Amino acid sequence: MSIEFVGMVFPRAWSETQGGERRPGFDLDFLRFHARAHEQAGFDRVLIASGPGSPDSLHIAAYLAQHTERLGFMVAHRPGLVAPTLAARSFATLDHLSGGGRLRLHAITGITAEPQEGDTLVDKSERYARTAEYLQIVRQTWTATEPFSFEGRYFSVKDSVSPIKPVRPGSIEISFGGASDAAYGVGVRHADLYAIWGEPLADARQQIARIRASAAEAGVAAPRISLSVRLILGATEEQAWERAHGILAKIQQNPQFQPGGPRHGRQKAVASERLLAAAARGDRHDRALWMPTATAVGAYGDTTALVGTPDTVAQALLDYVDLGVSTFLNRGYDPLYDTVDYGRWVIPAVRAEAQRRARTAA
Repeated sequence: MSIEFVGMVFPRAWSETQGGERRPGFDLDFLRFHARAHEQAGFDRVLIASGPGSPDSLHIAAYLAQHTERLGFMVAHRPGLVAPTLAARSFATLDHLSGGGRLRLHAITGITAEPQEGDTLVDKSERYARTAEYLQIVRQTWTATEPFSFEGRYFSVKDSVSPIKPVRPGSIEISFGGASDAAYGVGVRHADLYAIWGEPLADARQQIARIRASAAEAGVAAPRISLSVRLILGATEEQAWERAHGILAKIQQNPQFQPGGPRHGRQKAVASERLLAAAARGDRHDRALWMPTATAVGAYGDTTALVGTPDTVAQALLDYVDLGVSTFLNRGYDPLYDTVDYGRWVIPAVRAEAQRRARTAA
């Protein structure tokens, strides 16, 4: 099994251990250096996030493509904010300008409407239904050689055909996330990669089984599985746990996540509720999974952590490989230096052991 590693970049240095909301503007020197650090560390891609008022993720990918050689970009994209045919052409255009095969569209349906962005569709099930139509049109725009029409509840396309295709058929993958039944139903039909967050092994096994069952019910091949979890490393177990508790203390002091802060009390996604439920069962699970970092921020995203020496963390990641995970999204609390350490100590160890196991199985 080939193991893919995905990192994450922001317009400037940021993590939950730093006080205050993400600062506006760009630190282009850091952005370039961080992307290059991922490339040198052996990451396959970086995720470029998107949210209300944030810089445009596709433009950031275009900028970084000029300053890297092979690094791929997993570009977060909110279906419904622009026309699907326009989005398809934009991604296909950048696929050419970036050298080809370096893009992945990561569809973000979201737990709430974004009226500040012009999205007023409140009902979550409707937003997933809109996402399904949107991704169908995007795919068709990438592949259709003759004009096609589409008449749905949310989008209408008449005699559309785009001469701008991806460099190679299928070279732009679609990834997707969500832990509700509505999310599973859409994701298995339209995604190549299904992203889940770092849950205890038993919970992750259950969720992967539900994704595969949804695919079987839909009569489609199940998407590959990605798992997002933070990594906290130390030269010894004691140093790793000392660092972990230091990180937690800084998060707890961050005004963003305290009552009245901009990130406190936000509506929870089903995936967030799953993390908080696991955290309620205990702080530590399995080989190295630690939950308090998720609890401290309300489990708003990929906020659980694997803690330990590089060997312990690599073995913990391989435990998820045994469940069927083939992609890991890993980012640190010290963004630049953690990127370097992951490339030095974790990524090669996981890949080598996965390849050894594959040879043994063969």
